[in-house]
Amino acid sequence: MTIKSINPATEEILAEYENITTEELLAKVKTAKTRFSDWKKDFKRRTDFLHIFSDVLRKNKQQLAMIATKEMGKAIKESLSEVEKCAWVMEFYADNGSVFLHDEVVNTDARKSFISFEPIGVIGSIMPWNFPYWQALRFAAPSLMAGNTIVLKPASVTMRCGIEMENMFKKAGLPDGVFQTIVGNSAIAEQLIDSNINAVTFTGSNTVGSMVAQRATAKIKKCVLELGGSDPFVVCSDADVEKASTGAVKGRFINCGQSCIASKRFFVTKNVAKEFIEKFVQKTEKLKVGDPTSEDTDMGPLVNEEGFNKTEELVNDAVNKGAEILTGGKRLYSKGYFYAPTLLGKVTPEMRVAQEEAFCPVAPITVVENEMEAIRFANQSQFGLGASIWTQDLDKADKLSRLIESGIVTVNNVVISDPRIPFGGVKQSGFGRELSRYGMLEFVNIKSVRFYDQLVINHHVE
Repeated sequence: MTIKSINPATEEILAEYENITTEELLAKVKTAKTRFSDWKKDFKRRTDFLHIFSDVLRKNKQQLAMIATKEMGKAIKESLSEVEKCAWVMEFYADNGSVFLHDEVVNTDARKSFISFEPIGVIGSIMPWNFPYWQALRFAAPSLMAGNTIVLKPASVTMRCGIEMENMFKKAGLPDGVFQTIVGNSAIAEQLIDSNINAVTFTGSNTVGSMVAQRATAKIKKCVLELGGSDPFVVCSDADVEKASTGAVKGRFINCGQSCIASKRFFVTKNVAKEFIEKFVQKTEKLKVGDPTSEDTDMGPLVNEEGFNKTEELVNDAVNKGAEILTGGKRLYSKGYFYAPTLLGKVTPEMRVAQEEAFCPVAPITVVENEMEAIRFANQSQFGLGASIWTQDLDKADKLSRLIESGIVTVNNVVISDPRIPFGGVKQSGFGRELSRYGMLEFVNIKSVRFYDQLVINHHVE
């Protein structure tokens, strides 16, 4: 079977790839397993490689960014920023890995007690297309630093990005087998989980994530799931409307709205609703949509025809149920999967756009009586990844942030991932964490060690 890569801006075929065979896959996993025994031994060596790789990413930033833009359509300035962020996450773990993994000494009845953090082996990484470098490398950085080896299955849409990551590691001088990319469809992902790997990390939809979890846990393999989100954007009665409306444009339309932590449901208190909506519309209409390879472009096309059709379905469903198109709501250009950035007013909970993860440039707005009603609506979701709250009252911000059911809350800014803080969600948004020390510890053996001088015989419970 072959995998076709299609430029979503031009609808032209960029390349075709042959699925890896089962034998080739198993051979790669075996190589990763063999390399692990050596890779885990030298901490200083791993630190040096991550610093070198960071430099390689920066030197090849233009090339890598253009590949991502052509494969999945994001604006080139966003692709460049993504590569730069990947370089940062490599530096972050190279600089902080020794602190994160340092033995912890604890006091017990033993002469000496400590907790060590040891790599667990080969990690299978199944990654999405929306941030093809960042999603893969924000996991790879802490995992490699901890001493694990990696086999990556990139999304079919961004296969070239996955291949280029392995090429960049080779340029950095990383030993063969430490980081490998496999070319294949979803069936290959299943074979990867079933192979002799030790754990799995998956980023994608909650539907597929459920299948990944079932398959991995059936083999007694640890897994981390970073799944979808339908992040609420709460505008309080005392919000700075100018800042909130600017944040709304950034939070909703980054990467054409195709981000798990994009702002996806807007709840605005009635006393500031008119001003906020007017500014939101004005700023949205200033976005330049077009050729993603142009530095002047703010938003490119949706990733494929399926994504475009889903966008039309969500908008039509909302309009049929009483929503009002405030701006956008239409296709742009005769070629490519371009859809105008769209704002919907009078949105109610029964509309699909308020229930599903809207992976598209559509912002549904609901006017609420007060902040508590906003929180109630915000929590009426199967997802719980991120949320943003806009208020000038820090006491109110503290109260509301604790009431929101999500893994991440940002006050007076949009939700972004950051190597310094843990990233992940609750409910259908998955389990486990990425980034920070907590993300690093997901794929290590937390080993307890105690040294005794003599046998303790007075215990009666295991």
